[in-house]
Amino acid sequence: MSLSTSLERLANYRIKNTRASRDIFDKGLPIFDQRLNSLGDEKWTFLEQFSLAAVDIGRIDVAGHCLNLLAAQFPDSPRVQCLEGILEETRSPVNAQQFYEKLLAEDGTNGAAWKRLVAVLRRQGQIDKAVCELSEYLDTFYNDVEGWLELADIYASVNQYTYSLQSLSHALLLAPQNPFYFLKAAETAYTAGDVTLALKYFLMTVDMTDDTGDKPAKDSVPTGITLRAWYGVELCTRRLQAEHQLASQSESDTPSSSHLPALHKLATKMLTMAYASKDAVASVEATRRLLS
Repeated sequence: MSLSTSLERLANYRIKNTRASRDIFDKGLPIFDQRLNSLGDEKWTFLEQFSLAAVDIGRIDVAGHCLNLLAAQFPDSPRVQCLEGILEETRSPVNAQQFYEKLLAEDGTNGAAWKRLVAVLRRQGQIDKAVCELSEYLDTFYNDVEGWLELADIYASVNQYTYSLQSLSHALLLAPQNPFYFLKAAETAYTAGDVTLALKYFLMTVDMTDDTGDKPAKDSVPTGITLRAWYGVELCTRRLQAEHQLASQSESDTPSSSHLPALHKLATKMLTMAYASKDAVASVEATRRLLS
């Protein structure tokens, strides 16, 4: 593969924020060994990307070499300091924690170091401290959607689904156009026992993703995230019909009980369509049995 093609591939990974570490390392190693000085100013961006890939696949020696070059060029860069911390995490999480705490003592607005500190704390099982640090971080950097998602994930990992849902609500406020966040909130609400709220979020996910053009939504075949959301609708409507007390346990507006059978019927139809084919009558029957 030519140099220009390899660089284009690596740049595409950066643009899409794709961490394809093995491919990045394989494509980048010949450049690092033979063509690094021909990259001009682009070599610093390349070294940052290449060093992270090297850490991911366990080539700590190569990552260290990259970091030495970056530190010599940018001795006081917060980005380089975070790379130093990431490299230290591979050797000693405890030392890495102390390193990040030192960086934050020097600059309390170093968001990258703060998030790495949370990651190290979580890795060491210090969940309470990780939650405390991340909550304080989000008080300062409220608009960090990924931070709210991380906090939600931490809470979910210790079965604190109500707190997880509260964290996700901030992500929904900051990124109301992202259906994946609504699906995550729906599934978390369902796990937390708020079936009414879960149904609301599942239906919103369907509405955001069921792009059928001129074709009526009820006649389209759901796929991907839309299919997953229809599964949620089916589960929620089934439970709300069978367990009437669930509606009163939620602060969300409950759909009219007269609408639930129609919603359940539609969800069942969509799921049956998704798994059926012209020559697979058995798959239709299997789906119906699953949903019965």
